[in-house]
Amino acid sequence: MKDKSIKVIVVIGAGSIGQAIARRVGTGKHILLADLRQENADSAAKVLSEAGFDVSSLVVDVSSRQSVTSLVEKATKIGDIHGLIHAAGVSPSQALPETILKVDLYGTALVLELFGNVISEGGSGVVIASQSGYRLAPLSIEQNNALATTPTEQLLALDFLQPDKVKDSLHAYQLSKRANSLRVMAEAVRWGKNSARINTISPGIIITPLAKDELSGPRGEGYQRMINISAVGRAGTPDEVGNVGALLMGQDGAFITGSDFLMDGGVTAAYWYGDLAPKQ
Repeated sequence: MKDKSIKVIVVIGAGSIGQAIARRVGTGKHILLADLRQENADSAAKVLSEAGFDVSSLVVDVSSRQSVTSLVEKATKIGDIHGLIHAAGVSPSQALPETILKVDLYGTALVLELFGNVISEGGSGVVIASQSGYRLAPLSIEQNNALATTPTEQLLALDFLQPDKVKDSLHAYQLSKRANSLRVMAEAVRWGKNSARINTISPGIIITPLAKDELSGPRGEGYQRMINISAVGRAGTPDEVGNVGALLMGQDGAFITGSDFLMDGGVTAAYWYGDLAPKQ
């Protein structure tokens, strides 16, 4: 039987960004770390446990309804779900378009649906999207509505997400990250009925293992150019994302929900209005 006095923070994706946010909001709460790989979850749990946090770990595959349902059941047995940090995903250099849509688009919608059913009154969450969502050309109102509100199990059947329309991994990633912010905006309405809040953060290039894959991959030269031309002139750190996550999940952010926070050092500004702008 769960202890209702225990507040649980669920972290999906045990990487640097998820840990950075958890460190700022997890004091006095139980942190449940979930990752596709048990060794990743265990490694992160060891680091946080040795820093004084109350932590447990679990395997989850966000592209599986059964797996996410099991995570929800595990979390609710521990205590009340007070917070959600969804930082799992794959990058364009790591996966094919089909996998990216399944993990980053469908998986996020699934997590929002199932945790929205159990989030405690006054709870909060953040979803890690990406600056890539801002690189996509504007979608139609109908497409925006479809990404935001289509029932989870019907999302991947949308016509404009089919293989003949999404032919490369970068396009799949951009669509997925645009969908994340749209989905969160729609979910904020439902979460709000329980006085809970949910927002997205769209980071630029943050130095994590995933970013290092990109910097050393086929798009590495372009990524380095984005860093060099941006207003800030450097990549970001997980701690900087952690600071924004803490704002959004804490009392200082109590008036913020259904919003997306772009933090990319000015890369998107340079893409649309500066030296990174596509040549006409």
